Amino acid sequence: MAPRILLCGDPLGRLNQLFKRVQSVSKSAGPFDALICVGQFFPDSPEILDEFLDYVEGRAQVPIPTYFTGDYGVVAPKILSTTSKKAENQGFKMDGLEVCHNLFWLRGSGKFSLHGLSVAYLSGRQSSESQFGKYSQDDVDALRALAEEPGGVDLFLTNEWPAGVTNRAAVSDIPVGISDSSCSDSTVSELVMEVKPRYHIAGSMGVFYAREPYLNAESTHVTRFIGLAQVGNKNKQKFLHALSPTPTSTMSPAELSAKPPKTTLWPYNLQDGAAESKKRPNDSDSDSQYWRYDVPKRQKSGSQGEKLCFKFVCSGSCPRGEDCHFQHNAEAREQCRRGVCLDLIIKGKCEKGPECSYKHEFQDESSIQRKPRSENANRSKECWFCLSSPSVESHLIVSVGESFYCALPKGSLVEDHILIIPIEHLPNTLVLSPEVESELSRYQNGLRNCYKSQGNDAVFFELVSKRVSHANLQVVPVPSSRARLLPNIFSLAAEKLGFKLVTKKFNDSTDGRKYLQKEYNAALGLFYVELPDGTVLSHTLEENEVFPAQFGREVLAGLLKIPDRADWRNCKISQEEEAKLAEDFKKQYQEFDPCQ
Repeated sequence: MAPRILLCGDPLGRLNQLFKRVQSVSKSAGPFDALICVGQFFPDSPEILDEFLDYVEGRAQVPIPTYFTGDYGVVAPKILSTTSKKAENQGFKMDGLEVCHNLFWLRGSGKFSLHGLSVAYLSGRQSSESQFGKYSQDDVDALRALAEEPGGVDLFLTNEWPAGVTNRAAVSDIPVGISDSSCSDSTVSELVMEVKPRYHIAGSMGVFYAREPYLNAESTHVTRFIGLAQVGNKNKQKFLHALSPTPTSTMSPAELSAKPPKTTLWPYNLQDGAAESKKRPNDSDSDSQYWRYDVPKRQKSGSQGEKLCFKFVCSGSCPRGEDCHFQHNAEAREQCRRGVCLDLIIKGKCEKGPECSYKHEFQDESSIQRKPRSENANRSKECWFCLSSPSVESHLIVSVGESFYCALPKGSLVEDHILIIPIEHLPNTLVLSPEVESELSRYQNGLRNCYKSQGNDAVFFELVSKRVSHANLQVVPVPSSRARLLPNIFSLAAEKLGFKLVTKKFNDSTDGRKYLQKEYNAALGLFYVELPDGTVLSHTLEENEVFPAQFGREVLAGLLKIPDRADWRNCKISQEEEAKLAEDFKKQYQEFDPCQ
């Protein structure tokens, strides 16, 4: 039997009127499994505060499991701050934080199952005067990541309407007075195009509107938009709506693809009218949707089944503070500070094998000691990148010079992804003599010219860190048509992780390298990117900062729209396939190879 759900517009704290109506409807058409409220849940004035607090503080009973988004209004910060600190609400909870019996706050963004229905939500508005009631870019990106997971979304909840929802709709059905776009949001429009829900529920506009179903791009099912009015509105607009959808997970393909009468084309890619929406995210040239460094996708269950905040474990702080959905575990942070492998801390295991130079046992203070010098002296015998090492994978090598060689990496991002590696066991490429630097420059120019012949530009990046034992300068080809997006995308990605990249423009790549050599501090470390137009982006690592080792790769994976290849372990192929890729690249590179 399909679940029976009640949907409600902005309650505005009028819970007596709301629950009286819910009980009345339940007697005539119920019972119902849950009530979902969108729009402003809290009072907009102090006059009805006592009525509202009666329910929150337990003097009155919430009659049905009730879930709400709109976390703004009178006393919202106080009540929700207290709610966030409750022991039962700690950890990763996307199915609602319990405010009181039967009342649950859907915080930030998330996706959960409600009586078999897949429910996604974005709580808050685009702007707000306090931390409560405002969604963040992290919330938006997290929802995008969740939308990429398998399985459809039955209900999508937002406080505000998506900008452009009335495009292509029957004019006679559009309520009077909604031309004012103050309660519509273009970010919601972008998200609904990615989430592709079967039902999209929103409030805040003050009117009831059930739009004709519309077709989704790249999907066979339709979406129905339902806008709901405020509880107790003077115009008697409908604020409560009953719904009994069959969960997507139980429907056949034929049932899902059925087209109801009056189905329209989707409304959000029109380029006319005041309600014009932004382009579909996959086509946007300057927004942050290229960046897929999304915490909810990266985190995996640790040994205790709790999910850890990647930012907190790495740096000891998290810009989301109490709003973060993940564990700020001080012991995990301390283990990271002591050099323990992040994968071991967060996932419970490390899959990098000999490539990982971090510790694979949890450390107490008595176990912290410096490695003997003899171990460092023999490191080159074990190093995968040293040509003299028995571990080197020679089938990946495509060119060998006097001081450098070029090779394909294991699990390359794209086919022509190359590493420029010093033959000598050096920690980075910023400590080279002028003669060796000259050879590196020739290799860089050769790769630039090779990529240019294929319509691509070369992006070089390197992480210089005490934890990197053998230097490898990574080179990735990027279509020339997308190269102009690189500075913005790297900067946006850095901001998401709480740091800024210093930007310098040089007419000559040699000058850029000289600048980096001056900026390099052996006691700290450096991450840098050399872009095709001569721009150099760099970040000096702070003391004890654990910089994400795959940062450069993950940013480029987003730009190239291959986020599933951000992790090299997802890109493993057989040795025979690797050898063929290396041979193919040798043939392309032969005329540009400075060592030929």
